[in-house]
Amino acid sequence: MQLGFAAAMARLGPLGPEPRIAVAVSGGADSTALALLMQQWVATHFGNMVALIVDHGLRPESASEAALTQSRLLARNISTRIIRLVGLPTAAGVQQAARAARYQALMDAARQENCLFLALGHHAADQSETVTMRAQRGSGGLEGMAGWTARNNVLLLRPLLHMSPAVLRAYLVGQGMHWVEDPSNYNPRFERIRIRQAGIHATPASPAARQIVEREVAAFIAHHVTWHAQGFAVIHTNQAPAGALAALIRVVAGAEYAPAQAAVHRLSAALRPATLGGARLARTGKLGGGWVLAREPAACAPPADAVAGTVWDGRFRLQQSAKGQFIGALGADASAFRKAVALPALVLRGMPCLRLDGVVTCFPAPCQFTPPYPATSHPFAS
Repeated sequence: MQLGFAAAMARLGPLGPEPRIAVAVSGGADSTALALLMQQWVATHFGNMVALIVDHGLRPESASEAALTQSRLLARNISTRIIRLVGLPTAAGVQQAARAARYQALMDAARQENCLFLALGHHAADQSETVTMRAQRGSGGLEGMAGWTARNNVLLLRPLLHMSPAVLRAYLVGQGMHWVEDPSNYNPRFERIRIRQAGIHATPASPAARQIVEREVAAFIAHHVTWHAQGFAVIHTNQAPAGALAALIRVVAGAEYAPAQAAVHRLSAALRPATLGGARLARTGKLGGGWVLAREPAACAPPADAVAGTVWDGRFRLQQSAKGQFIGALGADASAFRKAVALPALVLRGMPCLRLDGVVTCFPAPCQFTPPYPATSHPFAS
């Protein structure tokens, strides 16, 4: 088992000398197995690790389960830290909201722990379910989760993608290690659980196929796209590879998933004014020739408390707090700034500002554009 894990880590590396790795641990079998495997791996690579345990607060017993998980890991001499989330929704969309909040909290904690790497416990069954879900949405073909992903200055590692959950549980039994069972993993309200219970299996595209697409995306962006710090892109051609356009839309919209492939293919063959996947494509106007791809203002997230570290609309991280104020889209107030800021109205309306009692107090808001995923993980062509 350890040899297989070491081989998986080697495929994700090199990770540098004395790597410091954060491991996301829910207390379930998969992440618990990852913590034990990673402990042995860092010991042989002169590194160290910290287990980040998330208490999501969605069930009454979540706090006690986090504490139990912490005690089990501490008994194995694994450094731990509990992250408590508050204010998560409990109605529809709870899994997606909880997932987004959990990822953000884990990445924040990893950076605080000076960890460049955050290891996640996704396994082969998770991969199959992800491929099925994306295929049903028409948003990703046979693309599954990548072995590693750069996200918000942290590298997400998934070294268990080729291991089955049954093997991981057998490993824990052999190690005499217990785990927590989350009842939501059996709740058919959630799409992933329905796919799991239906026994639907899909195989992801090969790494080689993924690399071909990534290379095409990187080359197109390097030669034909200009990124702007305000969170929009300018495409300098009238056509774009479908994979590149889908990746650009996902970044600009701050989305977890790319839009439906059929719609992307229709648009990529001949660029034209359109709205797709939470982004809008329009002529550049004052920026010169080409096309502006920007966030669709009407799709922006509602205002949120202006607290430092808040990621608004999945795209902009607020750099400093503003007591009593809210961060939100500039919207209709863009008309007051058009002469002062040389940007298209479309871009201005979707940019963040601060408001107090409904009045704009700061524009642009002190934010950094930090979409959840990069357009590509492939090195850019020169």
